[in-house]
Parts: sequence; C-alpha cells; structure tokens
Amino acid sequence: MGKFPVADQAFLSVAVCMKCKARNPRTNKVCRKCGYKKLRPKKQKRKDAKGGA
Repeated sequence: MGKFPVADQAFLSVAVCMKCKARNPRTNKVCRKCGYKKLRPKKQKRKDAKGGA
C-alpha cells in the first residue's frame, strides 16, 4: 500500500462499526461510540486497473 509497512499495519488493525462507521480497536466486542455489536475488520485498499475496456 504505502511506503511504511508499520503504518499500514496500524491503519488496518481496526474494526469498523457497521452502524455508525466509527473506528474501534480490533479487540472491541461493541462499538465505542454507539454500542452496536456488529463490527467488521477494516478493508484493505485494492489497486484497481485504470482504463477502459
């Protein structure tokens, strides 16, 4: 992703609330902001190919 693998790893080591989109530590079971129980891991950015057909 970027130039600094350590920063990339820290950036991706969070869970995102599916209700309010708040970022939480991956160890959380509930959202720190709204208390919702469904958290998902942060998605990695994909490099899509630019250009048309």
